[in-house]
Order: sequence, then structure tokens, then C-alpha cells
Amino acid sequence: MSPLPRPRATLASLAAELKVSRTTISNAYNRPDQLSDSLRERVLATAKRLGYAGPDPVARSLRTRKAGAVGLVITEPLTYSFSDPAALNFVAGLAQSCEEFGQGLLLVAVGPNRRVTEGTASVLAAGVDGFVVYSAAGDDPYLQIVLQRRLPLVGVDQPKDVPGASQVGIDDRAAMRQIADYVVSLGHREIGLLSMRLLRDRHLGVVGPERLHASTFHVQSERIHGVRDAMAAVGLDPESLTVVESPDHTATSGGLAAQLALEANPRITALMCTADVLALSAMDHLRGHGKYVPGQMTVTGFDGVPEAMSRGLATVSQPSLQKGRRAGELLRRGDVNPTVEVLDTELIRGRTAGPPA
Repeated sequence: MSPLPRPRATLASLAAELKVSRTTISNAYNRPDQLSDSLRERVLATAKRLGYAGPDPVARSLRTRKAGAVGLVITEPLTYSFSDPAALNFVAGLAQSCEEFGQGLLLVAVGPNRRVTEGTASVLAAGVDGFVVYSAAGDDPYLQIVLQRRLPLVGVDQPKDVPGASQVGIDDRAAMRQIADYVVSLGHREIGLLSMRLLRDRHLGVVGPERLHASTFHVQSERIHGVRDAMAAVGLDPESLTVVESPDHTATSGGLAAQLALEANPRITALMCTADVLALSAMDHLRGHGKYVPGQMTVTGFDGVPEAMSRGLATVSQPSLQKGRRAGELLRRGDVNPTVEVLDTELIRGRTAGPPA
């Protein structure tokens, strides 16, 4: 018969072996300044010999009621956090803040490829001290689950006015109005607008008034209204704006949306986009079909991501990195009174906007 396995070493058994208190063992791992070097070395050497791995982090979190981590809820596919340049900058800023405060960062997977029951379980099981919700729809099913946890919460960009939550964002309508004023001042009267999705379904196509009115993605609808405001200010009919919605953030998404916009209104001379990734894709599509920017078509973006800046895109630069840092700082502060922070943006005129051909 094989020998019985040795019982798993515990904090108590290690303390008994060394004839010291359990507090002494705990201090060897968590508060080494409380022990002499020789005693700590003896504790760690004995722990290694007995196979003791250290205090149980789960048990410690139950005692301290601190998990030492921030939960980041992104309702897009998990890969979006690492592929979309603006989202990547935001995550980097949040990670910087977490590192500064000695916290971990947990990505809570609740994207569209998971069943709601699975995503709900992930939110409820997340061992975190608070949540940051990034750019979620106002009717997102996980928002109520996050609120159910009764932990500190910071929303970034959208949705707005979440009860008890702090908010970090920009004035999307005013920022888009600024670049739209610029496009209109160049003489453009037939304008197409390529937008990220307005509702949680996967719609690709021209957007009618009903869908725009029903939008649950505040950021996109506010940017659309910013363009409509600029048109109305010079006597153009806002209803003449051709809006095409794209559900994805791939390298071809803007090109497909641009094609649909030009099919709907061949007279378009300017394609404005609610994100740089759409604008860059649209430019590639136009060039592939013999249309050059800005000679034959004006194209503008929004975000100010590195590739857009290097290609001279006319865009609005927003502080995505700073959004992440401020979200982490507000969450750490845990104010009883929610804080709303509106960060500044900058119009970048670039080289891709000119008068109509």
C-alpha cells in the first residue's frame, strides 16, 4: 500500500512547528518589518520545507473586506479592449492608476458572445473593491447587476446619470459640433455621418429618425446631434444628414459604412465619423475605389488615436488615457457624493478636410 499523503500545511500547523504565534507567521508574509531578519528567514525556510504557500488570499480578503482589485466592465467583445486604439488608451490609463495605488485590474467578461446568465455570474463572482463601467448602453442588462453589488462605481462616457456613480467623460455634442462647424465652413452641404452602433443589436445600415430617437448609446447619439446642430446653424435641414450605423470596429467597418452612405446619397462631399477607426477604414475604401482625400472627399474622425494623427486625419482629440486615470482615482477616493468630471477635447484640423470638389 502507498503511504498516506502528508496533510496540507496550514498557518496553524506552521506556527505549531515553530512554536510561535499565528500572528508571527502572518507578519512574516504581510508585515516583515515586524520581525527580525533571522526569525523571518526561519519562518520562510520552514514553510518551504513543509509546503506552506502563504496566507490564503481569499481568507485574507474576507477578514479585511478588501480584494485589492478594480473590476472593469466592458460590454463589447473582450478583444475590443486590446484592438480599439481609444479603448486601449483608456485601459492603459486605468491600469496606471491601479498600479499607482497597488491594486490589480480584473477584466469582467460580459461581451455579446456570452449568455446573460454567464455574464451575470461573472459580475457577481468578481472579487473586486469597486467597478468601472466603460461605454455601456443605457439599457445594458449588466448595469443593474453591478449596482446590486453595492460597491463604489465609476461610469466612463456612458451611460449618464447612474444613481450613486461618479462619471468621467467629455462633452460629446459640443466636441462634434466644433468639427462639424469646421466642415460646414469649408462649404460642404451634402454630409454623410458614419456612426458606431446606436442600439445593442448588430445593425449595419442607414439610420432613420426612429432609430436615432431610440438610441441607448448616449455618446453616439450626442455626436450625431452635434453635426445636426452645426447644419441647422447655417440653415441646412438636419434631416438631410445621411447617417450610417456600423456595429463593428474592424479594419473594414468604415469602408462598408462609407459605401452604404454614398449609395444612399451619391452627392455626399464629406464623410464625418464618430470614431477614428471608422474614418481610417473609410479613407482606405475610398482610395481603393479611386476617390482621394481631401481632393474628392473630405473625411473626419473622432478620438485622436496615434494612427489618425500620423495620417493627418482631421479629428477631435480626446484624453482617453486621462479618462482611465481619473476613473481609477475617483474609484479609489470612493466619495459618498458622486463626482462628474468633463474633460477637455481639441479640434485637430489635419490634412483630410478641404472644400467640396
